[in-house]
Amino acid sequence: MDECVHSTVDESERMNFGYLERLTIQLTAGAAMLPEKIRSIHTNYVLKAQREDGGWGGREGDSDIYYSSFALRSLAILGELTGETADRASRFLVSRTQQQESIVDLLSLIYSAALIEAATETNPLYAIAVDWKDNIRQLLYRLRREDGGFARTEQGNVGSTYQTFLVAICLELLEQPLVADDPCVAFLLSQRRSDGGFLEVRVAKRSGTNPTAAAIGALRTLGALSNNIASAAGNFLTDIQTDEGGFQANSRMPIPDLLSTFTACVTLWDLEQLEQIDIASAYRYGCSMAREEGGFAGFELDPAQDIEYTFYGLGLLSLLTPWLESSSLPE
Repeated sequence: MDECVHSTVDESERMNFGYLERLTIQLTAGAAMLPEKIRSIHTNYVLKAQREDGGWGGREGDSDIYYSSFALRSLAILGELTGETADRASRFLVSRTQQQESIVDLLSLIYSAALIEAATETNPLYAIAVDWKDNIRQLLYRLRREDGGFARTEQGNVGSTYQTFLVAICLELLEQPLVADDPCVAFLLSQRRSDGGFLEVRVAKRSGTNPTAAAIGALRTLGALSNNIASAAGNFLTDIQTDEGGFQANSRMPIPDLLSTFTACVTLWDLEQLEQIDIASAYRYGCSMAREEGGFAGFELDPAQDIEYTFYGLGLLSLLTPWLESSSLPE
């Protein structure tokens, strides 16, 4: 690879794939270009972290769907979601379908099942109920609020930018997408600030990296993203990159973090504005979060790595690699 490869998903393909599918294709292509040392050490970290019940957990506590989803996403882009690992993960997902889950866990469950289906041609959820998609759809719509957005919980009174994004993505995965004139579009636009960024909730004081990424992702999914909004959001995200190469959660945060860096870069890639940032510096920042024994930490002072940040780290490096020349690719 003597020249930069750039995006592996062209504009016509963007129209044919859903948000997460499009991103997974891009990350998988980029992961294949990573140095073998990076691929192997983090593959081993994720595989060794799988528990007896087939799931993965966080830094403490039992296995759960949320962390398991990040493990499966990492293995999927690395091409390692196969065999006994996938079978055990399938059994874990089915075991969690009888419990009351949050919207985040619902998305994790649906997407995890889709990843396993793509890898094994078997969806573990198809055996649980004929009408499981409709049941989930009804549950999601119970989170709708008067402002047009979707709340974090059934007890929440106002819409959340991030939760609205999750609902839009969940419904897209269920093949029951929101329409372009859905009330949540007006809600999302009401969260936009003069700096081009977006708020998480209406009482927030400043735009944030992750709410901006969520809003842009939701508007893109709904087909309601204008050129002006896209350009302004790209400028907001570009301006929040630090000298270390990472991105802050908002302009007041003293240091960058891996989650914000990943979401900012994904959004800039989706907006076709990634070349506005210092890509090599962002890649080096991602590498600095990696640990010698495998896995990624979340920020400079983070004492340990975990499964969630490992996906963000692998995803970041995979996303950025096609924009770097092989002769200058940091390891």
